[in-house]
Amino acid sequence: MRRLLIALGAVLLVLAGCASTSDESDNAPLDVATTTATVHGLGTESTRQFLGIRYAEPPVGDLRWAPPQPLPMSRADSDAAVAGSECPQSSTESGGAQSTDEDCLFLNVTTPLVKSNDPLPVMVWWHGGGFTSGSGSAYEAQRIASEGNVIVVTVNYRLGMLGYLGLPGLRGSGNFGFADQIHSLRWVNDNAAAFGGDPDNVTVFGESAGGMAACAVLTSPAAQGLVDKAAIMSGSCALDFPADSIYPGVPEQRPYVSLADNEATGIEVAKQLGCSGSNTLECLRALPIDSLVAQGQNFSDDLAYDTELLPADPARAVEAGAALDVPVFSGGNRAEQNSFVGGALLADPSTVTADSYPTLLSDAFGSDAARVADLYPLQNFPSAALAWASATTDAGWSCPTYRNNRALAADAPVYSYEFADTGTADVSGVGASGVPQDAAHATDMPYFFDIAGHDLLKTPAQHDLARTMIAYLTSFAHTGTPSADGAPLWPRTTDTATPVLQFVSDNISVIDADAEHHCDFWNTLTR
Repeated sequence: MRRLLIALGAVLLVLAGCASTSDESDNAPLDVATTTATVHGLGTESTRQFLGIRYAEPPVGDLRWAPPQPLPMSRADSDAAVAGSECPQSSTESGGAQSTDEDCLFLNVTTPLVKSNDPLPVMVWWHGGGFTSGSGSAYEAQRIASEGNVIVVTVNYRLGMLGYLGLPGLRGSGNFGFADQIHSLRWVNDNAAAFGGDPDNVTVFGESAGGMAACAVLTSPAAQGLVDKAAIMSGSCALDFPADSIYPGVPEQRPYVSLADNEATGIEVAKQLGCSGSNTLECLRALPIDSLVAQGQNFSDDLAYDTELLPADPARAVEAGAALDVPVFSGGNRAEQNSFVGGALLADPSTVTADSYPTLLSDAFGSDAARVADLYPLQNFPSAALAWASATTDAGWSCPTYRNNRALAADAPVYSYEFADTGTADVSGVGASGVPQDAAHATDMPYFFDIAGHDLLKTPAQHDLARTMIAYLTSFAHTGTPSADGAPLWPRTTDTATPVLQFVSDNISVIDADAEHHCDFWNTLTR
């Protein structure tokens, strides 16, 4: 599933440099004493930025495949004008240059420029990328911070084999990247006040793999006292991708795996790398980083449960009412699968055709394939690729998300959304496939962030929608209730009903997404 959730990789460049500093008397200081360093940031026209702040010891040497270690208390000076290294990832995964620097546990803090009399909400961003690619610094958060009057923290975490390897007897197996994310919350809890933030008002938000981690953290005992709200974007705990939907030949997959399955993968990969027996870990730690980065695809969506950090499968934990009872903002994009079907066609145009469609349905849905074909007949779509994308979006993304939202709503306020704007930047890089992008996976990201410092929005209407979406998101961070001036009221999801606020330029409205995505049908199927 390495192609899943890496849609932004092809457009992530280096983080752009920032603008001029400001020394106005009402501006917040650019020197901040944290528990681990005195950081010297920079100012732009509307924000302060503190880039490349180390939040844990470098995970190198004997700390390769060890839980993140806290830094010592220090007031030593640290320049915070340049982002730190992204965590190791291949060029294939990231869509850019290969990164091999294991000293990568950095975060970036963006605040409004002007001092606030009251502590501000803190929003902690966990990036997407299929658990194999991406970085916090690629998501430039100035618009969120300045328009929403919040503090935004974007986080690097270990990826691929370095983040999710599991071996019998290895403490932290399958959870190293997830442990990094939780450790970043501890750092935020300790240091929010130094930046003018409220450590008792922290919203975790993430998209794709980051959203899956944000959902999972709601079920982690380690999150107690660290998470006050969560915004889950295209990353529900309940996502369930049918066979062949991520790429032809890839079996059914979910965001999480059991520790036993994770360790089985780890043992097999270690053998392929020439490491086995009692010295497996020592052998792996001695290998060059390039050989480990090359194995990243084997650890995509390998976040493990049955562990200390995740005692149960997060989807089952949510269903059982074992999630934190904090407000949740959760949804996805109307046409998620267009990204992946388009990617498959670019690699092999014969993968999804009228001739292959029945076989794809049979592989994915078994004895229910004929019923699915009746609901998504080829004659109702411009192409077999769009029929397949529609069926698998509904089955794997939309309907599981809204089921999960209803389960969360039994114990906490939940607000469900769908992003459906079109004509957006081709962040998936699949325009050449002939599959219309529509509101495909990751096309919502430019509405919240400048990607690697670049504003990818194209029209005034898109910028207007972006401001409204940011207003909803940041008001949620402030109060737990999303709202925006001049925009519709957002009704709460309940354990029996899912009103969904749909984001479209010039037409934000509440829709019946269950009907739009045939969820009455999909909720009766078991796979």
